[in-house]
Amino acid sequence: MRSSDEIRELIQMIEHSDVEEIEIIEWWWFKKIRVSKRSAIGSAPPGVHAAQAPLPALAEADKKIEGKPAAEEAETGDLIPIKSPMVGTFYAAPAPDADPYVKLGDRVAKGTLVCIVEAMKLMNEIRSEAAGRVVKILVENGQPVEYGQTLFLLSPA
Repeated sequence: MRSSDEIRELIQMIEHSDVEEIEIIEWWWFKKIRVSKRSAIGSAPPGVHAAQAPLPALAEADKKIEGKPAAEEAETGDLIPIKSPMVGTFYAAPAPDADPYVKLGDRVAKGTLVCIVEAMKLMNEIRSEAAGRVVKILVENGQPVEYGQTLFLLSPA
């Protein structure tokens, strides 16, 4: 475990540099630390965060890597993504014979359980960070997912 002195040191380093964000993931006993600066658009305050929307430059890089057409991006511009916080296997339901947690058209509230991502034999519940209506499910049951991959798109409620 990182000491609070080490975390303070990371915060000071990022404050005095051009770096916008640092993320450290330790796989043995799984720990995750993310330190971000306040962006010019005034998003989150500096400090340690559990999750944050991608920075504009990173989002642009993701689009180039994923090769999304501009038309597709324009049609999803006002939709709210639910992203995977980890690498693992996506499960839409608690068991193979059970109903999925959410289906297309379902309304979800903030905190609603939407799926499970299995990582290293641990079942991690993924909850919606916003309210809305499920308009797209972008992965299939049992499909491997990457960190930051969009799983669902919500239409704002």
